[in-house]
This record gives sequence, structure tokens and C-alpha cells, in this order.
Amino acid sequence: MVGASQATGMMRLISARVDDTPVFDRRGRKLGTLYSFHIERHHGKVEYAVISFGGLLGLGQSYHPIPFGLLQVNQDRGGYTIAVDKTVLDGGPSYRPDTAPQWDNGYARRIDNYYAERL
Repeated sequence: MVGASQATGMMRLISARVDDTPVFDRRGRKLGTLYSFHIERHHGKVEYAVISFGGLLGLGQSYHPIPFGLLQVNQDRGGYTIAVDKTVLDGGPSYRPDTAPQWDNGYARRIDNYYAERL
């Protein structure tokens, strides 16, 4: 299932859950699971992946959007690997399930700039 997200000056499609595919750091430690993809509507390009981690039974869970290009398929582990560690994810743009951001161009720039400065 895909939902649409109206953004200022841009439209993005948001994929539904991506069946909790695991995401690992470079050392092979599980960081969380893939929650969704954000797809630029006009070109059909996946721009962002949202990683879910933390929490127990849904309490304390947080979502961390990252540029899609940071994900690398890890077939050995049946998931993805990213070249940043948990402390970088913790410091980046994030939101709780009840406080989803408005995915406008400003928010997208914030995500891009944050990770560009740390790679």
C-alpha cells in the first residue's frame, strides 16, 4: 500500500511498511528495521528510507529518515547495511509515531544536510 504526502513544491509517495527488514551498521550490529520508503512522485525515485528503532511494544519507538543512497543491500544478513552508527542516527532528524513531520522541501534538506556533514 502506498499513501501520498503533499509537500510544499513537491509530492512524495510513502510506501507502507516494508515488512520490518533489518538494518545493520558496518560492524553487523542491528540498528533497527526498515519502516518505509519515500518516493519522489514525478520521477518514481526512492529518496528516503525510514528506519524504526527503540521502544518496547510500541512505546518509545522512533523513526529516523535517511537518504536512500546510504542503504546497501546485505544479502548475507537478509537486510540492509548503512555506513553510520547508532549515535549518528540518534542525533539526526527523527520523529515519534504520534508526531510525524511535514515532509516538505525544508525537511528533506535538513535530512540531506545532516548526513552530508557526517559522511
